[in-house]
Amino acid sequence: MSSDSPVKALVFDVFGTCVDWRTSLINDFNKWSEMRGIKADWTALVDGWRAVYAASMDEVRKHPERGYMILDTLHRQSLEKLVARFSIEGLTEADLKYLTMGWHRLHAWPDTVSGLTRLKTKYIISPLSNGNVALLTNMAKFAGMPWDLILSAELFEHYKPDPETYLGAARLLGLAPEQVMMVAAHNQDLKAAQQLGLKTAFVARPTEYGPLQKFDFEATGSWDIVAKDFNGIADKMGC
Repeated sequence: MSSDSPVKALVFDVFGTCVDWRTSLINDFNKWSEMRGIKADWTALVDGWRAVYAASMDEVRKHPERGYMILDTLHRQSLEKLVARFSIEGLTEADLKYLTMGWHRLHAWPDTVSGLTRLKTKYIISPLSNGNVALLTNMAKFAGMPWDLILSAELFEHYKPDPETYLGAARLLGLAPEQVMMVAAHNQDLKAAQQLGLKTAFVARPTEYGPLQKFDFEATGSWDIVAKDFNGIADKMGC
């Protein structure tokens, strides 16, 4: 894509695309549990937690009468079930809160901040994530991600890939869908965005799920940009 692109803003998937959630959580919980004297298979818990992520959002879609619930709430509900399943004992309310807030303390991939910083010189940059506003704000502060604003599913009360998220982001930015580029390490996210008229950029994160990764090793759609990392996107966007 040339530097005279009509794109005015880039919006980013966050979990897996901008941050290494799996390694961040496992390392965090292992270090914390040593100090607390709590023994658990945190790798299994983290993998199990992410495995129920999509299903927890589907429950919100299936039961609109219950009202929208932010991701922090869904994470806490899933955590309580997993703690019981893995028979992790001795956790206090403060412990459960610490674990839930682990999603606010995720480390960025090595190229994320440098790539975002370059892109910010020419384009509006923002997350477009299923994370709630507080989660994304705290994570940005923790990881040093230089967003211009925070766009969250919470603002639209719809989780991706619902159309309201992608179109809502363009609307709030005062832009047409084709002036917004969705950046993600997940082909399905880009497919949903592309169908609504957004431009698309794919970056592979082949270690996102560790040894459990089964897909998204490469681009599987006709995306506008395919790059090895965020600096590669910046190169192609003329930054």
